[in-house]
Amino acid sequence: MKFLDQAKIYIKAGDGGSGASSFRREKFVEFGGPDGGDGGKGGSVVFVADKNLNTLIDFRYQQHFKAEKGENGKGKKKTGKSGNDLVLKVPVGTQIFEEDNNTMIEDLTESEQKIVLANGGKFGLGNVRFKSSTNRAPRKKTKGSEGENFWIWLQLKVIADIGIVGMPNSGKSSLLSKLTAAKPKIANYPFTTINPNLGVTNYDDKEVTLADIPGIIEGAHEGVGLGDKFLRHIERCKSLLHLIDITDENFLENYFKVRTELSRYSKKLIKKNEIIVFNKIDIAEEAKINEKVNIFKKKFNKKIYVVSALKKKGLTNIKKILINHVHK
Repeated sequence: MKFLDQAKIYIKAGDGGSGASSFRREKFVEFGGPDGGDGGKGGSVVFVADKNLNTLIDFRYQQHFKAEKGENGKGKKKTGKSGNDLVLKVPVGTQIFEEDNNTMIEDLTESEQKIVLANGGKFGLGNVRFKSSTNRAPRKKTKGSEGENFWIWLQLKVIADIGIVGMPNSGKSSLLSKLTAAKPKIANYPFTTINPNLGVTNYDDKEVTLADIPGIIEGAHEGVGLGDKFLRHIERCKSLLHLIDITDENFLENYFKVRTELSRYSKKLIKKNEIIVFNKIDIAEEAKINEKVNIFKKKFNKKIYVVSALKKKGLTNIKKILINHVHK
């Protein structure tokens, strides 16, 4: 399934049905009179968050969505049938914006959360409504009103507890695949991850949801690489797992670059709890590992964890750390 996290669509609620202008003309009925029924109410456009969805791809190939119109009223005081609501399902984490793509209407953060976004038109009145002591045979009726209609933007922000960040090829996808049942693409070249990947890890009967986003490089906040397109997917995360390739000689510089890009994109990202993990210890000498860990600690005064995603070394401890960060 293709991943799509943004879509612009047009929605229109159903128009209300018009009232009827009708009179009784039945055989053997002594007194006639107005009997035009009301129209039916137009259907509304409703959005519902569905936990089983993880992409907005359904809104790529169809961009116009219209609810049913209400039926017109009929004689014999028959009311027109109301139009059915149009229910559109979107992933949990979908934000709905006005046409300017800046003014938020609703943020659907919980499963089954719903919002009536475009209200159906009101029904028109039949002529029986206008009968009075002074007007015994009214011909007046009213039309149903138009349903609301406008363009909106849908933006998906993945909901995860922990966001995995780092430079391309630091092993983020490998770590996600070993910690969870997710099966992201893994290869020995940059930007193998081109979409956010989600996975759930378990420890001590508790769950943590992880999100792996494409590698962040210098200039990501301005659109360089793939970073700025997907950085919004870690805005909701409680903590960030910063993965660093311990075999990279520029590990200090690269750590600072990623932090800088996060800060330039959003000050909120840089304030999140950070778990620093050195990866690929299986292909580095122990003396070199200790040396780089000590250099990093002196430079940034932060706690460091070391793992080998490929050989599954240190992963149990990382699971425990992640659980503690989320379930404090």
